[in-house]
Amino acid sequence: MRSFARFMIAAAHKSSGKTVISTGLTAALRRAGDKVSTFKKGPDYIDPMWLGAASDAPCYNLDFNTADGDDITRLFTSRARDLSLVEANKGLFDGVQTDGRDSNAAVAKLLGLPVILVIDTTGMTRGIAPLLQGYQGFDADVNIAGVILNKVGGARHEGKLRQAVETYTDLSVVGSVWRNDRLGIGERHLGLTTPSELSERDEMIDAFAEIVGESVDLDAVRAIARTAPDMQVAQVVRPARTGRGLRIGVVRDAAFGFYYPDDLEAFEAAGATLVFIDALKDAQLPAIDGLFIGGGFPEVRMAELAANSALRENIRTSLEVGLPCYAECGGLMYLCEDLSWQGQTAPMVGLIRGRAVMHARPQGRGYARYTTREAHPWGPSGAPVKAHEFHYASIENLTPEVAFARDIQRGVGVDGHHDGVIVANTLAGFCHLRNSDQNPWVARFLSFVASCKNR
Repeated sequence: MRSFARFMIAAAHKSSGKTVISTGLTAALRRAGDKVSTFKKGPDYIDPMWLGAASDAPCYNLDFNTADGDDITRLFTSRARDLSLVEANKGLFDGVQTDGRDSNAAVAKLLGLPVILVIDTTGMTRGIAPLLQGYQGFDADVNIAGVILNKVGGARHEGKLRQAVETYTDLSVVGSVWRNDRLGIGERHLGLTTPSELSERDEMIDAFAEIVGESVDLDAVRAIARTAPDMQVAQVVRPARTGRGLRIGVVRDAAFGFYYPDDLEAFEAAGATLVFIDALKDAQLPAIDGLFIGGGFPEVRMAELAANSALRENIRTSLEVGLPCYAECGGLMYLCEDLSWQGQTAPMVGLIRGRAVMHARPQGRGYARYTTREAHPWGPSGAPVKAHEFHYASIENLTPEVAFARDIQRGVGVDGHHDGVIVANTLAGFCHLRNSDQNPWVARFLSFVASCKNR
């Protein structure tokens, strides 16, 4: 057993300001000398980027869809530092399953996390009391340990809120954050703006740290975190060295940044060397044995991607002659002939004979599940694979003879029935994978890369 100081930042509903509060709180605690590890519940890439930037360490996702309780516990206990913050998604009791077994509350119970509720107090005074009473009474096994009042209108508003909380509940108000234009992260079609897109990222995080640090009692937060019960440390099994001697290129820049840190760590744990590539600036691929292109926002940077014709041509010819490649979502779009968005069209790599087209509404959103076909480059996986997708793009004008690797059981994929376009040794689809005991995709991909190299 080991003691882990830890807590969850949750809310009553989405858009309550959890990410700004969590980012500011993480940065403020780090400024004060705490080594903070951060985690995000659910399949999310953008919020963890902010938390990772604030903590100067990777932020890890805890997701019941692609991992079971043992996986989540193992990941948490192996990555936790002196003080751990877990940010919830949506509301505390929200999840896909109506019985709550995949909710934020389920994560809190699994990991023994005291919960600090961030309440958007806009238009609210005494009404905060029955809300909190309801949350406390809904599940007695969830330890709601404190409240942060958010988007408070001023001193008078704060006074009424505090009086209501103190009169009708036994919860302590550990912070009151007033409305402030400096507490904001821009949004777009996929959610919050990513840190890599903002030149003022560090200044924004500094402002979050200053305002939240002055508005929240950090000692009270630490005290709540220390009330968490001791945990059994899950044993981490060392993976087989299937990637020994392999160099895997990873396209990571302002256009492509959707990667799970523990997936990239799994490559290295398997013996592979990761070589990072900037699709906006690099003229050619480095010496690599395989290529991984994750998701992101190629549409936002499509003019710059198109302008780098040397790299686009180099990638196309390399993949056509058999360089193994795995591409997800934005990576799939980049490999198409061109990309259209907001009335503009730009040429892309051209490996996949089709056009990526951005739409005003999501074309695929949520958890996905598929089975693999015999044609899958890494071999069929047997059991259905759980994944997730979130894309505003569709792929149009695909050639009739296109080969697919996946049959969609839940979700949309490329055409509503299939996902995973196959060209030579490339697999590109809209589904995002997560490396886990149930789906060890990193080892499978590395084994495929090794077999191609040996041939």
